[in-house]
Amino acid sequence: MSSPGKTGAVSSSARRLSRTKSKKKHFVHQKVEVFWASDPILTVFMWGINHTINDLFQVPMPVMLLPDDFKANIKMKVNNHLFNKENLPGHFKFKEYCPLVFRNLRERFGVEHQDYLHIVTCHGSTLLPQFLGLYRVTVDNEDTYLLVMRNMFSHRLTVHRKYDLKGSLVSREASDKEKVKELPTFKDVDFRNNMQRVYISEEEKEKLLDKLNRDVEFLVRLKIMDYSLLLGIHDVGRAEQEEAEEMKDSLSDEEEDSENDLSFMAMGSFGTSPEGIAGYMSSYKPLGPGEFDPYVDVYAIQSAVGAPHREVYFMGLINILSQYDTKKKAAHAAKTVKHGAGAEISTVHPEQYAKRFREFIANIFA
Repeated sequence: MSSPGKTGAVSSSARRLSRTKSKKKHFVHQKVEVFWASDPILTVFMWGINHTINDLFQVPMPVMLLPDDFKANIKMKVNNHLFNKENLPGHFKFKEYCPLVFRNLRERFGVEHQDYLHIVTCHGSTLLPQFLGLYRVTVDNEDTYLLVMRNMFSHRLTVHRKYDLKGSLVSREASDKEKVKELPTFKDVDFRNNMQRVYISEEEKEKLLDKLNRDVEFLVRLKIMDYSLLLGIHDVGRAEQEEAEEMKDSLSDEEEDSENDLSFMAMGSFGTSPEGIAGYMSSYKPLGPGEFDPYVDVYAIQSAVGAPHREVYFMGLINILSQYDTKKKAAHAAKTVKHGAGAEISTVHPEQYAKRFREFIANIFA
């Protein structure tokens, strides 16, 4: 889930107890910035996270999680709330499920308390979705459940093509309605028809398939199937061209008023050609086109040196909550009757699904 947009901000003071060498108690005011969303549900959500994360920070993490930790929750109820009425409703409730369990998960994924407080993505070493928290927000007596998870794509690098791959070829083609979207989600048949390939080094391929095999074995043990590999592709060359064109258009619009603009004058050594503009942008940005911070974009992999296309790939597993239950077994029987026993339908036994899925993914690389 991405962080909600903000329409304003206020600062609240949280008291932190500190001790001097003489054991005297002093209260130090620590300002915490809270961002408000236009949606009251998201506003209460951010308010609740701010409180629970700061409270949990004071609680030592147990050496071992116990069964009761998976049943625990934190509840807060606010009535006749008068402060900042334009952003927070007068009555609301907030509930966090299994706070120590999700805190443990966040620590395993390398998500710091302060980072999570502002819903910032950081680090991990699995292709599975990284669930970071589960909450219930009650506004006007209506319950809304929010599951927070890390975004598999980048906040900085645009995804130009996107695929949802299951390893099945039956009914696995994007519809005509889907294909006309600005960023359609293509499927397995489209991947083959487009002759799409993933160009990463042998070392990166080995690491990725090792993660994939461990994750899939875990899903098989839980009798999970119907999951997909989400593949997003950032085209570096296209991104450079788009940025250069945007910069050129921006400079053309502001050229008359920019004689005293030092940043504009500094560009003189690069020139105003698309290449010069791209060079200027690269030199003044912390990261150049196609570059990413692996600590933030944990699902990203750079294309191999010498690959026919300069690309960045984002790959992760999605839709991992479907168990092979009675409903799925019935769907398997119905699709088998419709398409035949040998058809590559998506609804099959978890072990069969995993085998076919791994074989398909192993062959997407050049």
